[in-house]
This record gives sequence, C-alpha cells and structure tokens, in this order.
Amino acid sequence: MLTMTRTLVIDRIGAKGDAVARTPEGDVFLGGALPGETVTAVVDGERGDLVSVEAASAERVAPPCPLFGRCGGCALQHWAAEPYARWKAGLVAAALGPGLDAPVGPLVPAHGEGRRRVILHARRRPGGWDVGFMARRSHDLVAVETCPILVPALAEAPRIAKAVVDALGGDKPIDIQITATGGGLDVDVRGHGPVSDGKRRVLGETARDLRLARLSLHGDVIATNAPTAVHMGEAEVRIPPGGFLQATATGEETLARLVVEGAGKAKKVADLFAGVGPFTFRLARTAKVHAAEFDAAAVAALQAAVRETQGLKPVTAEVRDLFKRPLVAAELAGFDAVVFDPPRAGAKAQAQALALSNVARVVAVSCDAGTFARDAAILVAGGYRILSVTPVDQFLYSAHVETVAVFEKSAALTKKRRVFG
Repeated sequence: MLTMTRTLVIDRIGAKGDAVARTPEGDVFLGGALPGETVTAVVDGERGDLVSVEAASAERVAPPCPLFGRCGGCALQHWAAEPYARWKAGLVAAALGPGLDAPVGPLVPAHGEGRRRVILHARRRPGGWDVGFMARRSHDLVAVETCPILVPALAEAPRIAKAVVDALGGDKPIDIQITATGGGLDVDVRGHGPVSDGKRRVLGETARDLRLARLSLHGDVIATNAPTAVHMGEAEVRIPPGGFLQATATGEETLARLVVEGAGKAKKVADLFAGVGPFTFRLARTAKVHAAEFDAAAVAALQAAVRETQGLKPVTAEVRDLFKRPLVAAELAGFDAVVFDPPRAGAKAQAQALALSNVARVVAVSCDAGTFARDAAILVAGGYRILSVTPVDQFLYSAHVETVAVFEKSAALTKKRRVFG
C-alpha cells in the first residue's frame, strides 16, 4: 500500500495504547496522539507515524522523559492523569463486555516509587555496547542513561548493565534483568550461554566492584555478595536468581491487600500460581494456606521463608503445573477460598475446575484483561457471581492493567455440591 502524509482526527486510544483515527479506508493506529487532536502523520496501511500535532487536546501534558516518543517503553506519558485512569479502567470493563454483570471500580494507582525490576537490552556496536530499550514496534535499540519510571535504587541500572556486558564480552544480543532487593541489585544476564572459568572470575570481580548483591547467567549464580531479600508481609523472602516479582512494591502491597480483603474470613486458603509468596505470607496471618507454583526455585524460596518467619498459620507448598494439573474439585474440598494469579495466558483449566467445586469464595488476580474475562465467564457459568472488580495500575504509562476480582458461590449451590457432588 502507498505510504502518504495525511491529516487525521484522533477518535480514541486503543487497547494497546495507540491513538486511533477513523478513515474511510479503516482505522489508522499511531503513537503520541490523543483523542480529539488533529495531527499530521505518515500513513502506511493501518499504521501511522506522527509528524506533528496541528490542534492539541486540553488533556495533553508534558511527558516526564525526554526519550518519550523514541523509546518504546511507555505509550502514554503525554496524557493527563484523570482521562488516562478512566481509559485504563475502561480496558477491563470493555473486556468483560455486556455478557458479565461486573461492577468495575475506579483505577487504583500503584506505581509508588517506581518499578523495582527492569530488563535492559544490550547490543554490540563498533567500539562498545549500547544499552537501553527497544523503539516502538521495532527491534532498533534506543540507548538510555536513566529512566524516570524506575525506583531510585535502579538509577544506575544502564551503567551497571553496560559494565557487566563489557566484562562478559562477545557480540551476541544480551538481555540484563536487574531487580532492586533489600541487599542491593540482583542482576541476571540472558542470551550469552555458558562461560569459561576464567570469564566467571572476571564477572565475579565485576560484581564485587559494582557492589552487586548477586550476579547470575540464566540463573546460574556467578557471585553472591549480599542477601537478595524482599519483605512480603512479616516474611523476608530471598528471591531466586532472575526470579519474578510484581513490578512495583506498591503494586504488590495493593494487590495483596485486595486479595486478603477478598478472601474475607476464610480459614483455609489455596494460593495458586503463588510465586515466591506475595499473597501467601499476608494470607497466612489469619488462615492456613496451601501454595502451588510451577517454578521449583520459587517454591523453595517460599518454603525457606516460611521456616524463618514467626507468627504464621500453617503453610504448605508444592511444585505443580496448574495448566496441566489444576487442583480438581476433590482437592479443593475443604478450602474456604481460592486465590489464583496466573501469567498472561490466564487460568482456564483451573477456572474450569473451580466451576465444578464447592469453594465459596474465589479471588482472581490477572495481568491480562482478555484472559481474565474468559476465566471470569467460566466461573460465572459455574454458579459464581462477581462481587467486585478492581483495576490496579502498577505499569504506569502503559496499556498493561492488573485486575483483582472477587467471586462468590451461593450457599445453596455449595451445599448441593457437598451433598450430590
């Protein structure tokens, strides 16, 4: 299709954070524009690149990052907080659609001090390395020296990533995950493969010089200089190399608060897709908890923290692939509440098993509105009603939104399943 420069009027912001302009030929998607604006853009098919804003929206604000528009990490730094929040909550409402009677609450801000983990990309160039993020819809690297959406502890993350890949050498594309922990920065390097003993010594010296808490390659620990501990309720959890955490500390605290409130007075809770236990430890203040998680290293970290934490109700844990082996109705019998927090693929198999169970209360946590809506529909078809849906924003300026929903099955249905199930 012919590339051309066109004047467009922006209709809305789409589900992925793009501005959408309606044209006789179909919708055109582009970044950097806002609803109601008239813009000039270079258009190629359904994609456009913003050239200039001819008539700006009153909702336009100055983005906090000078790289906004080049770096692909953020989509909506230029939009005022109130319309941005309405749009983001609307993503969840739109995913649920008219088929589910769900009271979607207002967006809960959860950015806090910023993101405590980041993945930086490193690409070799003549004379050294560039470290940064990918450009929008591109594999082109935008080098960064700092990022305003990260916690202060990650202010030096690009410099540290560059020092690590300089020590590593080679010319392969490298990804560097850096996580802020109580003991310092936990750095996991991916994409290089095994290294020689000599190179391990060099990397160990680099980790010491940079005062890293830990340095690993694909989870293989090169050096440990301090505990990689993160507080979760009363527990102090030493996360495994490259382990998963909620993006922000405030996000974790917000999601956990909503989960605990959703579980109510439950005395026995199953925490599924439990990770290292951000919900487990808060729930275990008042309830017995059984945690299930696919990642064996995460389960080991959770179990170690349980042994070291006083004042918890009994906690058990197992390594289990809940996509292939969900807890079935017979195993769920006796639980007052179930919490599940799956990856973006959702928890279809587990939702189907819950729909056949007599569990009175289910709390669903999701990072994908589409799979959340699918799983919610399964639960509703199984006799649950939705009590609340709360969107949570820990991925500021992006189209990603977390959702916490509380479901309840009527006492009549749970009793019937106990008698006839």
